[in-house]
Amino acid sequence: MARTRFKGDRGLTLRMGGVGFGLGALYVAFGVFLYQGLGLGAIGLVIVLVMAWGQWYFSDTLALKSMSAKVVTPEQAPDLHAMIDRLCALADMPKPRVAVAVTDMPNAFATGRTPKHSAVCVTTGIMQRLDADELEGVLAHELSHVANRDVTVMTVASSLGLIAGFITRWGIYASSMFGGRNNRNSGVAFFAVFVVSMVVYAVSFVLTRSLSRYRELSADRSGAYLTGRPSKLSSALVKISGDMARIPNKDLREGQAISAFFFAPAINRESIGALFSTHPPLQQRLDQLAAVSAELSEQ
Repeated sequence: MARTRFKGDRGLTLRMGGVGFGLGALYVAFGVFLYQGLGLGAIGLVIVLVMAWGQWYFSDTLALKSMSAKVVTPEQAPDLHAMIDRLCALADMPKPRVAVAVTDMPNAFATGRTPKHSAVCVTTGIMQRLDADELEGVLAHELSHVANRDVTVMTVASSLGLIAGFITRWGIYASSMFGGRNNRNSGVAFFAVFVVSMVVYAVSFVLTRSLSRYRELSADRSGAYLTGRPSKLSSALVKISGDMARIPNKDLREGQAISAFFFAPAINRESIGALFSTHPPLQQRLDQLAAVSAELSEQ
């Protein structure tokens, strides 16, 4: 965890380390497959390294573009900037870029490779539905993701399957171009690429889910302790979760690519995505915040 005034979470640190190690092993294994299995030589390893670096370096830009979000200045969004300024001063952390996405879906997310190269984005939908104290609770939650650096691990984990698919498709093309026209060999190469792509996707999926639910609970705790008002975060959760069921499926689908980063899952009750939720159940989050509230009231 970065050195801030956010309450530490050893469990999150251990989980991030485990997922990071697993991702590293997966990248190495995939690089070896490209080097030996497909016969791409050093170029396969270069591709893996370049893609991994690109995912890490451009993570904030890619996430903001996926939501068509725009970075706003203090002049364009004075109240939002003032709120984040207060929270960053309270947490003793660098201020991230501030962005707004024009969509009725009430949500927020944080992204970025480091606390100094990060962004916090809110939607117009969430700003219209929450009062100032509730929005502050949500922003404290999102800033804790930045301070804890778990958003960086999630960025790499959630995108590895997509990277694998791209690289394996390129591998098939390269193998057919440089490996001769032997149909039997081409068939074997295609099967190997398909299997490896599925395995990489499945492993990255499990790694992502193993961290995602816990990090949301950790951010709820950290944000509640920082503001000292867990009831406001609970109120925001209830409002957003209730309104999400009324958001059109078209708007929900627009946010599916980064659903794991949202404050609340971009699903409704009819969505099959609920079976593979990246977030813990609402009641579990509310129960935890109630426990934090009871603890703070005793101090």
